Amino acid sequence: MKLTGAEIIIRTLIEQGTTDVFGYPGGQVINIYDALYKYKDEINHILTAHEQGAAHAADGYSRATGKVGVCIATSGPGATNLVTGIATAMLDSIPMVAVTGNVPCSLIGKDSFQEIDITGITLPITKHNYFVNRIEDLAPSIREAFQIAKSGRPGPVLIDVPKDVQVATYEYEPQPIVPKIPLPKADEELIEEAVKLISESKRPYIYIGGGAAGLGMGKDIIDLANKIDACIGCSFMGLSAVPDGCDRFLGMQGMHGHFASSMAQKHADLIIGVGVRFSDRATGNVAKFAKGTKILQLDPDFAEINKNVNVDLGIVADVYDSFTRIAKKVEESKKPEWVARVESLKEKEEAIAAKAAKMAGDRMTPKQVFDVINKYKLPRTIITTDVGQHQMWAAQYSKFDTTRRFVSSGGLGTMGFGLGAAMGARVATNDPTILITGDGSFGMNLNELATAVTYNIPLVIVLANNGVLGMVRQWQNLFFGKRFSNTVLERKTDFVKLAEAFGAVGMRANTIGEFEEAFKKALTINGPVVIDTLIDKDEFVLPMLPPGGSIDDIIVEKGGDNNG
Repeated sequence: MKLTGAEIIIRTLIEQGTTDVFGYPGGQVINIYDALYKYKDEINHILTAHEQGAAHAADGYSRATGKVGVCIATSGPGATNLVTGIATAMLDSIPMVAVTGNVPCSLIGKDSFQEIDITGITLPITKHNYFVNRIEDLAPSIREAFQIAKSGRPGPVLIDVPKDVQVATYEYEPQPIVPKIPLPKADEELIEEAVKLISESKRPYIYIGGGAAGLGMGKDIIDLANKIDACIGCSFMGLSAVPDGCDRFLGMQGMHGHFASSMAQKHADLIIGVGVRFSDRATGNVAKFAKGTKILQLDPDFAEINKNVNVDLGIVADVYDSFTRIAKKVEESKKPEWVARVESLKEKEEAIAAKAAKMAGDRMTPKQVFDVINKYKLPRTIITTDVGQHQMWAAQYSKFDTTRRFVSSGGLGTMGFGLGAAMGARVATNDPTILITGDGSFGMNLNELATAVTYNIPLVIVLANNGVLGMVRQWQNLFFGKRFSNTVLERKTDFVKLAEAFGAVGMRANTIGEFEEAFKKALTINGPVVIDTLIDKDEFVLPMLPPGGSIDDIIVEKGGDNNG
C-alpha cells in the first residue's frame, strides 16, 4: 500500500509492537501527528507538558517492561529538549527510540526557523542515529533503530525525518517485529577459566548490575550463591534483580551502599561481576578497590572490560548464557567461615541502624517513611525516584520482591527524571507506582503533574521536603566547613496547594503517624496524589564514602567515625 512518510512512521511503530508513545507536537511533526490521529485506535499518544517529560516517560516505560520506549518531538527546541532524556537513557543502557521532525531537505543547512542538527548534537549520547532524507529508507531505518536499541547492550536511538520526507509517498509493506541481534557465545576455554576461579575462591561475592536486572537473572544468581556459599551485592542499577527476602542478598554497595554489602565486597577474595560496569560511585578510589581480590566480569560490551578496574578474567558474550554455563559446571561447596563472617557484618549493620534510630528520637526519619511504604505497597508496586538524598534513601530502604520494580536515573543522575518516568512506568504496566522525590528535584519538572492529572494516571508522589538541596548540603556540611552556598532553597511554595492547583490531591505529613494515614489514603485514590513529607534539613545519607576515599574510609554515623 502507498502511504505518506508520516503514515509510514506510525505504521512501522505499530508494526514493531509500539502501543504507547509520548510526545509534543510542532510544525515539523504536524504530519506525524495527523497520522497519529488516523491510527489512534491502534496506538496511544500521551501529550506531555514538555519534551523532556516525554523522553523520561519513554525511558520509564522501558525500564518497567524491557520494551523499547518511544517519544516524538518537533525540530529545533523540541528536539533539543529531548537531549537530557536521551542522555539519561544512554548512561543506563535503556532501549528507547526518539523520532524528531526537521525542516525540509531543501532548507537544511540554511539556519531555517527551528532548524537544528539534532543528529550531530545527539551523536555522543545515542547508540546510533539517523537522518532520513529519502522516503525509501524510512521504514528500514525505523526497524533497524528498534533492533539496535534492544540488542546487545541496549540504548537510545534517534531518527530525524525532514518535513518533505514525511509528506512524500512510498510503498509500505508490513514486516515482523525485528529480533534482537544474537550475542556471541563464550568460548568453552573461558568458561572453564571462570569455573576454576570460582572453585578456588574461599570468599566469593556475586556483584550484579543493571545488565543482570534487565535479563531477569535473579533466580539463577541465587541458585549459584546457594551452590557456592556466596553472598550477593548489587550496584545501584542492579536493585530489584534479587528479592530482598533472599538471605544471601546484602543490598547495594558503594558510595551510599549498605555497610555489610560494601564490607563483604572488600573482604571477598573473588568478585563475580554480572552485567555491571564498576562505576566510580561503586568503587570509590580505584587504586584501593578490591586490592588482592580477583575479579571475574561478564558483560556484553567489550568497552566495559578493564575500563574502570582491571579484571583477572573478562568474558564478553551473552551474559545469561555465560553465567548459566559457568553455574552448571561449578561444583557445590560450603564455606562456613565466610558465611559466618558475612553474618557478623550484617549484625554490625543492624547495630549501626539501631544506634541511628535511637539518636533520631521522635523526629520523622527517612527510614520510618520507607518502613511505612514497604508495609503497604504491593509486591508488584514500582518505586520511581528523582535524584538526590531521597533517591539514595529509596535505594537503601525500599524492599523489592520482583525485578524491574525500581526506576531511577543512575549514570547521569538526572534531577527532574522522576515524574515523567513514573508516568511512563504506570502507563506501561498499570501497576501501582510510587514516586519518591525531593523539593529540589520536583521543582525541575513538576509541570508534568498537568499530564498526570489530564490522563488520570494514578501516582503516589512522596515529596521529601527539607527546604534544601540535601545531597549537596550534606557534602558542604561534611567537607566544606558548613558553608551552605546556594543550597538553602528558601522557597515559599505550598506543595499541597500546588497539587490542588494542578487538579491533583495534596496532603501534608509532619509526623510519621500523619504520613502513614496520608499514605494509606493515597493508595485508595484513583489519580495523582502529592504527600508533602517534612524531613529535617540535616538528615544524612549514610553510609558514605568520602570523595577520593575507599571502603576503608566509610562514614557510618553523623560524627564521621570510620567504622570499617
